[in-house]
Amino acid sequence: MDTKSLRINGKRLRSTLEEMAEIGGTPAGGVTRLALSDEDKRARDLFVKWLKELDLEITIDEMGNIFGRRPGKNNELPPVMSGSHIDSQPKGGRFDGILGVMGALEVMRTLHDSKVETEHPVVIVDWTNEEGSRFAPAMIASGVWAGALERDWAYARTDINGKKQGEELARIGYKGKAPAKKWPVHAYFEYHIEQGPMLEREKKTIGAPKGILCLHWYDIYLEGEANQVGPTPMEGRHDALCAAAEMILKVNELPDRMGGNMVATVGEIQNYPNSRNIIPDKVHFTVDIRSWDDEHALKAWELVKKDFQDIAARRGCPIRIEETWRVEHAPFDQKLVQMVMDSAKDLNYSCLHMVSGAGHDASYMNQICPTAMIFVPSIGGRSHVEVENTTWEHCEAGANVLMHCILKTAAAR
Repeated sequence: MDTKSLRINGKRLRSTLEEMAEIGGTPAGGVTRLALSDEDKRARDLFVKWLKELDLEITIDEMGNIFGRRPGKNNELPPVMSGSHIDSQPKGGRFDGILGVMGALEVMRTLHDSKVETEHPVVIVDWTNEEGSRFAPAMIASGVWAGALERDWAYARTDINGKKQGEELARIGYKGKAPAKKWPVHAYFEYHIEQGPMLEREKKTIGAPKGILCLHWYDIYLEGEANQVGPTPMEGRHDALCAAAEMILKVNELPDRMGGNMVATVGEIQNYPNSRNIIPDKVHFTVDIRSWDDEHALKAWELVKKDFQDIAARRGCPIRIEETWRVEHAPFDQKLVQMVMDSAKDLNYSCLHMVSGAGHDASYMNQICPTAMIFVPSIGGRSHVEVENTTWEHCEAGANVLMHCILKTAAAR
């Protein structure tokens, strides 16, 4: 059949997104569906149910990644793959990640309803723990699948309560049997909200990012000396929280000191014993540095690390630094990026060539096969928060672009 006129069902896409948003939904309209939580299990169960309705071949690997495979005319050919993640940030948004999974599901449903045959098989995927908010780092299961991270190291990662990722996978029943190991993939598309303000600012419907910034994560552990706040003179204190405060401001100043072209953030902090009348004796905080230039980000880290060591020495607070995670910047396949732009034009959607400032599983897929992403606007540029929003019209538009990119790549012999 001629697939040029084929369109996804926007009402059905909205319905699936709204049903998913109820799982872990917050009173303020957001979602808390942390990786491997009971809410994540419920969402996974629903997703698998929907895959079964399409008669897809379902595989769950040892990292809990869920794959649904639709046969092609030639199943010896490598599949075209698309997906994202179901887990969310704490009090996150109802579009982040899940739009890419439900968008790909809607594409599968449309192909199924229209009895479309593709030359290549088509695979939909839900990657486990993309966010990294419960078990750091982010994109951990796609990283294991791609061969960039070790499975047993990933299993041993713990959350704030000391629970191990591998044990939680087993607890919710998603520690699968299939090896979490890459196989040949013809092309990978990831559909996502932008999570920034550029598309809305430029009044564009579709974003075609040229790639993803590098991501560097560090964990900082400080030790001080606890004491009762009243009788302890200010002079001679070893206050771990004061040392951390100085360091956090150094992180905030870092992009300016480096001349721009990067962002640096402290997003998580734990203070112990966290009592108002005890001088803090332990602090753990995180540092996130991102840039299109990997060397620029590394030089920035060396600069701020020296600052940390100087502050720790001056305040008498021993410091331990863990270089948790580094992913190099990921320039996407130029032909696939152009395909996204051409598909948007063919469908009469405006398009913007841009860069992704957020990390995605596409960073690891980019190491395996030709990869591209499709963005739609985030209202107000807000994401990872409960007010995160994208219009239903834009959700439908992005899914249509995704479908036509999949059809084009899956038709190639």
